[in-house]
Amino acid sequence: AKVNNKTESLAYRVYRPKTVEFVDLSDSSAMRTYVRSLCFILAKAVDDLLPNAEMFIEHAVAKGYYFQIESDQPVGKPVLDAIRNRMREIVAADIPFVQVEEETSKVVKLFRERGMEDKALLLETSDLIYARYSKLEEYIDYFYGCLTPSTGYITMFDIQPHNGGYLLRVPNREHPVELEPEIKQEKLLNVYREHLKFLKISKLDNVGDLNRAKQDNRMSEVIQVAEAYQAKQIADIAEEITRRFHDEVRVVLISGPSSSGKTTFRKRLEVQLMVNMLKPVGISLDNYFIDRDKTPLDEYGEKDYESLYALDLPLFEEHMLRLMRGEEVELPSYNFVTGTREYKKHFLKMAENSILILEGIHGLNPELTAHIPQEKKFLVYVSALTSISLDDHNWIPASDNRLLRRIVRDYRYRGYSAEQTISRWDSVRRGEDKWIFPFQENADVMFNSAMIYELAAIRRHAEPILMQVPRTVPEYSEAYRLLKFLSYFNYITDRELPPTSLLREFLGGSSFRY
Repeated sequence: AKVNNKTESLAYRVYRPKTVEFVDLSDSSAMRTYVRSLCFILAKAVDDLLPNAEMFIEHAVAKGYYFQIESDQPVGKPVLDAIRNRMREIVAADIPFVQVEEETSKVVKLFRERGMEDKALLLETSDLIYARYSKLEEYIDYFYGCLTPSTGYITMFDIQPHNGGYLLRVPNREHPVELEPEIKQEKLLNVYREHLKFLKISKLDNVGDLNRAKQDNRMSEVIQVAEAYQAKQIADIAEEITRRFHDEVRVVLISGPSSSGKTTFRKRLEVQLMVNMLKPVGISLDNYFIDRDKTPLDEYGEKDYESLYALDLPLFEEHMLRLMRGEEVELPSYNFVTGTREYKKHFLKMAENSILILEGIHGLNPELTAHIPQEKKFLVYVSALTSISLDDHNWIPASDNRLLRRIVRDYRYRGYSAEQTISRWDSVRRGEDKWIFPFQENADVMFNSAMIYELAAIRRHAEPILMQVPRTVPEYSEAYRLLKFLSYFNYITDRELPPTSLLREFLGGSSFRY
């Protein structure tokens, strides 16, 4: 439920008049509560059956949550079936989740005695004086938000093998009596795996490790390595594009969800392509928006800026075909203040060694470039796929990473408050689910724009903006959650971020022009 616009457990006691709003699984905060409680049940079931094993819930993928179990015995179908059955027994027993609050030092000691060093380190390096942990019978764990009052509320779930690990499946938000349909996201999973390898080599699996690096004065090295890692990836992508250019590729399409860093990625890719003796010509699809008063509406009656049909497709197709024929075109420029198209005498013509770089959320949608032969296209998907976790059982949603980027960027460059950005976020996410994510596996290559250290750097910028959200508005619930989430990161300054850093697109100080 939301009590005075703040998400609380159904076990929360009300002692004085308050505004209470009950929410179901169609609400994102309610779904987070359900998933946290389900993960707690999974962790207890694994601990009951495999007391010497370690479980890692790593990230959301394939409409579920990917987890690994490290055990001295094989975790095949019989063991997985036993875990599933134990979870159902725990649910049937309707065991209450008991909240315990103590001095943080005592909670750290308790987790350390239980061998939960990841949780102990996070709390030890945080600013918390008191910490609240949860108990399920004798099993203890730490989750960062509300839980259901008891296990009996968790009725819909499943676990199954998935790409070398396991998938925890959850209810569909729109139809909670059904599980989310599993989708194939093998390329996305491979990107996560590569970054997890990088984190393990860097010994930065979780936020507690990052905080310890800050306290040990190693953050400069962390930033340098993270930036170099991204630079190498971009250079590798440029090499592949150059190789394909000498075959037939003439158009690079860059797509990704909101605040994934597409624009800076495009500019850095263009630099690398110039190093490879190509002449990149960058075009933003945003400049092909139709006038704002003609924007199509979604099913909620809101302007659907994420719709493919918010673009002037006939004009875009005409310009692309003319450019491919070697003709000169005058490119439009979209004025986001007036919501209208303008022309500023920006003429473009392709040279012999030119390659088009098209950037926009619809870049991977086949309908956008159906008029361009497939062999002439190279598709890149960009997103902030957060790979560092709070601890072994608590991943960081990529959408939180992107929302914080957008809040800071919108406030700094577009004059929007955090309240306004948060109020639009559900609509943005619906548009992404419809127009972007279904096409991400079409990509020839995926690029993870998330930085190991970025949430620690964003904290200083985001906190004062989030604190401006009034307690009296519905958006306060999300603002409060994000503030609490950021509090687990030690502050770092952004002085050492290079001017070409992708994060500069949101924090300011970039040497690129936007």
